[in-house]
Amino acid sequence: MGLGLDLATFVGQLVSFLILLGLLTFVGYKPIRKMLDQRSEKIRESMEQAEATRQEYENAKVAVQEQIKKGREEGQAIIAQATQTGNRLKEEAREEARKEAQVIVERARVELQHERDQIVDDLRREFVDTAILAAGKVISETLDKKKHRELIEEVLQESATLRGK
Repeated sequence: MGLGLDLATFVGQLVSFLILLGLLTFVGYKPIRKMLDQRSEKIRESMEQAEATRQEYENAKVAVQEQIKKGREEGQAIIAQATQTGNRLKEEAREEARKEAQVIVERARVELQHERDQIVDDLRREFVDTAILAAGKVISETLDKKKHRELIEEVLQESATLRGK
């Protein structure tokens, strides 16, 4: 016993230490270990959930990008269709204006032809009247105006047919 150790005290302390160690193991270590395992599991679940959320975010981001791209494409298609429709409407309006212009020109041509025919008829009548008057003065006798008119118109028609040939 040179070191100040007594075997009985040492064995008593060793037994007390082992009992305390056993109690701490059952009372403290197992619950602490269980609590640490639960916390570790929660952390692992949180990490898995965070990874799943990140993956969902990436998927949603890709889906949103595709929808934006699709929306742009649809917008471009709508713009192209609107441009095409505008061009078609413009061309239809031009064609309609051309048709209306042709109708107006044709109507004017018909009116001019009618007026020309009327003027020619008026000139013929005046010519016939003047010819009858001149013939009447030359002959110095008054002929029947109706008979002169028929005679002059007949001569004019013969003249017109000769010119036409």
